[in-house]
Amino acid sequence: MGYKPIEPYAVIGGLHTIALVGIDGSIDWCCMPHFDSPSVFAAILDDQKGGSFRIASLSAAQHKQMYMPDSNVLVTRFLSDEGVGEVVDFMPVQGPREARKTHQIVRVVRAVRGSVRFRLDCRPAFDFARRPHQVVLEGRGAVFEAQGMKVSLVSRFPLVREGDGVAAEFVLNPGETTTFILRQVEENSHDSVYDGVLLEARLEGTEALTQTLAFWRQWLRRCNYSGRWREIVHRSALVLKLLTFAPTGAIVAAPTCGLPEEIGGVRNWDYRYTRVRDAAFTIYAFLRLGLTSEAEQFMAWLEQRAVDGARGGPLQTMYRIDGGHDLPEEILGHLDGYRGSRPVRIGNAAADQLQLDIYGELMDTVYLYDKYGTPNAYDFWCQLRKMLDWVANNWERADDGVWEVRGGRQQFVYSKVQCWVALDRAIRLAQKRSLPLDRTRLAVERDRIYQTVMTSGWNTERQTFVQHFATDAVDASNLIMPLVLFLSPTDPRMRGTLDRTMAELVSDSLVHRYEIGKGAGDGLTGSEGTFNMCTFWLVEALARAGRAEEARFIFEKMLTYANHLGLYAEETGPCGEALGNFPQAFTHIGLISAAFNLDRRLGAGP
Repeated sequence: MGYKPIEPYAVIGGLHTIALVGIDGSIDWCCMPHFDSPSVFAAILDDQKGGSFRIASLSAAQHKQMYMPDSNVLVTRFLSDEGVGEVVDFMPVQGPREARKTHQIVRVVRAVRGSVRFRLDCRPAFDFARRPHQVVLEGRGAVFEAQGMKVSLVSRFPLVREGDGVAAEFVLNPGETTTFILRQVEENSHDSVYDGVLLEARLEGTEALTQTLAFWRQWLRRCNYSGRWREIVHRSALVLKLLTFAPTGAIVAAPTCGLPEEIGGVRNWDYRYTRVRDAAFTIYAFLRLGLTSEAEQFMAWLEQRAVDGARGGPLQTMYRIDGGHDLPEEILGHLDGYRGSRPVRIGNAAADQLQLDIYGELMDTVYLYDKYGTPNAYDFWCQLRKMLDWVANNWERADDGVWEVRGGRQQFVYSKVQCWVALDRAIRLAQKRSLPLDRTRLAVERDRIYQTVMTSGWNTERQTFVQHFATDAVDASNLIMPLVLFLSPTDPRMRGTLDRTMAELVSDSLVHRYEIGKGAGDGLTGSEGTFNMCTFWLVEALARAGRAEEARFIFEKMLTYANHLGLYAEETGPCGEALGNFPQAFTHIGLISAAFNLDRRLGAGP
């Protein structure tokens, strides 16, 4: 089959998991039933063993993709001289009161012009291709069953077995439509795929499409953003909603694992979990857009993390989407990796790192939610006070940093700044709400952090803030300082840092996190692409510093690196290719924030 670039993929989802759909009509990644479950299709990580589900025209055709307006319903088009065919892909969104939880991929196939011959190939590979499965053909469908896992494929066309998968070829005449549904079969139940069920499933496809479109459009209507770049901001909001796990409100950093930061390299991580940092930034984005119910749902999840932090130890940096703590890192040596990028990892050892910055991001979220959402409950505040005491006692420790380096702990400037944010927002919130807090002690520690950053984190000779106290290397994370109100955007020190960052970390408007080989060692070989979130931080820092036109040019340029549907991975490579896990919440958060603030600074009118 061969590997496609990362950027021609689209994403569909139903608020429990997602699927990546290539522009050729092939689903090459899907975990079921949840984001962090084992994979059912993983051809993107091994094109031979990983498994895929493709429906495509058999004619030599041009491929096009689009989302139906204001939705996450995907249309893949096949255009040829013989005819035009379409595959409409989506995952129905179940309501919370539905008793039977089914997870489905619905694929509605249409002949738009002319008679179109299609081919279907469905070959699951359960548990990252580690569990063998049986294929049972029943009527016009098939059941794939492995130990502990079962999915069915319903079809009104006969399926034939090919190896450990099934296939079908069929012709649709102009205006004809057919539906295929891949459904997770509930444990201890049986989905026999008899003709009666098939008829129900076929009719359900059209009905489910109408309901799914209505869900996404009603949701997006609540977004209050009306500035420039409205369409791309809306797409980013839809992506962030797709990355939300409905039962808990948790938000995954990305829905994939193992996609490399360098082709053939070793920087391949599992992002299918909820990072406190990424999720807190996501809540900020939702609040900016007026989507307060998403913030409210996630705050309940965040409150439980505050309870964890009140127990006297450091917060875990990431959790499973159900709040579980166990994320052991494992190497899948039997998988080739995307274009030979090994190792493929599942789980994430960074969960056990000490990352002090997460306290600032968490408290900033609490502060903003109290301001723009609902005032925080007293019991929650009591848990936060215990957590803040821990921050006041431990901010001087070295940590692993925002970039989760594996080369040893350092006194990272970004971590100190975020500890300052944690204490500062607590003091502000207590003052605003007259909440009990040892303001004097926390204010003393807050001011000590500030002075420490200004003395130990500043390099007078180079006129820049540095990555950590023992280096003169710069780090793009320091662009956050004016964004979190640590420093005025026009302060000479911030201007110096901005200029130094642009001179040493920016390549044709794209921003590297840091220069590999300088500053903290990350414990890894190879290189990486530019970090998309940092480019949007640069845009916002420039705009706040009064350089709005320069910021606008970089922002507009950055928009050209999105894929054909407005989606971003974690990083951008030297030729503009997408690198890293995809789509990445962090990137789309940065886009929303940069668009919001840049639009405000450019003033009214286009």
